[in-house]
Amino acid sequence: MVDDSLFMRTLVKDMLEKDPEFQVVGTAIDGLDALRKIRDLSPDIMTLDIEMPRLDGLSVLRKRSECPRFPKTLMLSSLTTTGGEMTRKAMELGADDFMLKPRDVRGVRGIDRELRDKLKNLTTIAYPGKKQTPRQEIAGRAVFIGSSAGGPPMLDILLSSVTAPLDAAMVITQHMPEGGFTASLATRLNRVSCMPVKESENGEHLMKGWVYVSKAGYHSVITGMLNDRGRRGGMIVHARSAPVHSVRPAVDKTFSSGATVFGDQCIGAILSGMGNDGGEGMAAIRKSGGKTLVCREEDCLVWGMARSAFTRDGVEIVLPLGEIGGQIVKMLEGMQNNVRS
Repeated sequence: MVDDSLFMRTLVKDMLEKDPEFQVVGTAIDGLDALRKIRDLSPDIMTLDIEMPRLDGLSVLRKRSECPRFPKTLMLSSLTTTGGEMTRKAMELGADDFMLKPRDVRGVRGIDRELRDKLKNLTTIAYPGKKQTPRQEIAGRAVFIGSSAGGPPMLDILLSSVTAPLDAAMVITQHMPEGGFTASLATRLNRVSCMPVKESENGEHLMKGWVYVSKAGYHSVITGMLNDRGRRGGMIVHARSAPVHSVRPAVDKTFSSGATVFGDQCIGAILSGMGNDGGEGMAAIRKSGGKTLVCREEDCLVWGMARSAFTRDGVEIVLPLGEIGGQIVKMLEGMQNNVRS
């Protein structure tokens, strides 16, 4: 653990040492101390603060080639625009994942499970050797994923379980603050997915076999469009309208508009998340003839969003996290067979 704050080093160390799967081999007070201890202790994983005296986190990553065995790295980022931009740079420099550092003590104590889940993911998630870039083709089907607190490590598992590009576009709406954090998430997911992953852009067409992460600060509204061959598809429009359920992007905005465009050719899935966002959108997808599923409660950090979908009769299937990717593939194959018949 690398952090110039004694409080953070002590707190994170205590969190991890409660779990028998972790052994904390050392802590470092800045980047120079970290590089020395990486060579001496050869850790598997490192948590790395960004802003530190003498040598900051980005500079540590730039010097990774100087270490015979550099650990997988989880960045701990502050909830600021500056923190978001620096996190994006850290991901470009080879950091494996990132986590937002709460501003207050109470918030920090609440990151326990999410921190452990992320670190365990780093030991198990494999990066695909060669990414399959699908040909540019307008998607006639869409998969919409919604998540909030506890969602990012689950997205790792879901995407890594899909072993070939989907016959659909996938749009992920994950609650995150503005400032570059959704761009960093897209960079992270692009490493674990066999499909190309990018942050959404205003006005771009949804393409088959691509994954789009809704840009923070905007609702990703799906509108219908026709290509030059007259084929119907969807387009992402960024809307700066008022937050819904106190969040922007809101899952409800993406799911409900996506249901209108894709009808029975879309799938909605909700992972971990607090609050009611997504319930209305899931109900809209199911009402339009689309397929809906949620992750089971025991695999989620928080089950509020999934519960909201249940209260609106928007859920067909409940599955363990590890089975959701495979079920999405099966549902899309069923849609293909129905069209052919």
